Amino acid sequence: MATTSESATVRPAADVNEQIRALWLRAGGRLSAEERVEYEALVVEWAAAMRGAA
Repeated sequence: MATTSESATVRPAADVNEQIRALWLRAGGRLSAEERVEYEALVVEWAAAMRGAA
């Protein structure tokens, strides 16, 4: 059973973008340290999804 991020299913970029927007809305435009970590992970995931769509 593979557990690397490379073998994981990549969500569509639109789905990840929606989650990023929801995070910003919940945070009121100011991210806490914990939210910043979540945001950065989502941006990396979004970029991977965009590369896969290209």
